[in-house]
Amino acid sequence: MNGIFSWLQFDFMKLAFGAILVITPLFGILGTMIVSRKMAFFSDALGHSALTGIAVGLIFGVTDTNLSMVLFAIVFALLLNKISSRDTGTTDTVISVFSSLSIAIGLAILSRDGNFSRYSSLLVGDILSITKQEILYLLVIFAVTLLFWLFCSNWLAAVSLSRTLARSKGIPVKLLEYAFAVLVALIVMLSIKWVGILIINALLILPAASSRNLSNNMREYHFFAVLFSVFSGILGLIISYHTNVATGPTIVIIASVIYFATYFYGRKFS
Repeated sequence: MNGIFSWLQFDFMKLAFGAILVITPLFGILGTMIVSRKMAFFSDALGHSALTGIAVGLIFGVTDTNLSMVLFAIVFALLLNKISSRDTGTTDTVISVFSSLSIAIGLAILSRDGNFSRYSSLLVGDILSITKQEILYLLVIFAVTLLFWLFCSNWLAAVSLSRTLARSKGIPVKLLEYAFAVLVALIVMLSIKWVGILIINALLILPAASSRNLSNNMREYHFFAVLFSVFSGILGLIISYHTNVATGPTIVIIASVIYFATYFYGRKFS
């Protein structure tokens, strides 16, 4: 098999392609909810907390890094959500401080005795190492996210507009916000191994931000976000294979190009 599809002859590339088809629409859907709720800082801080989760796990003797990351991220997400719910002008600053402190603590603990090289792969991720079982886990997460989006996206939109109005309509605002925070934490932590700490927030935000540049309604907003996310993922995987460049950063570069293209297109034809 030659040419542009030559990568299909390798099993690890087929698995990576399957993972892209699950992760990118997942991020597209989740990204629309994150951008609508202005939680870019929140998801970025969660990504940075991954190293601290591993470090805390090592301190308490937890050998399963995924488990320690998830447990720490849930606690961290609930704490950040508590801070975010306050209507103050310093919320973003406080979240940024938490994010910086979290990654600094993680790096300090994991770098003792020069052992950080064991975890450096988490910074950029390695989707080429994904297994069939891990793809099945992602499918389960995708199904849960899709159900949450179908049943709760309108509620989240209402809360984003006015928490007081949402309460008056009988929407369980606090429960919804905490559930969404936990969902974001789970997806970020369980995807970091393949996406990378440094770029996971970009993959969540860019497709949704690009979609907002073009969309006239919520249906278009969700559709274009998923479309841009999937397109960036597939094209990034193919280009990274032919150029021997890391897949995650390549996907982010393509998603960034799409963002700027839609931005200038939207300004010209708005």
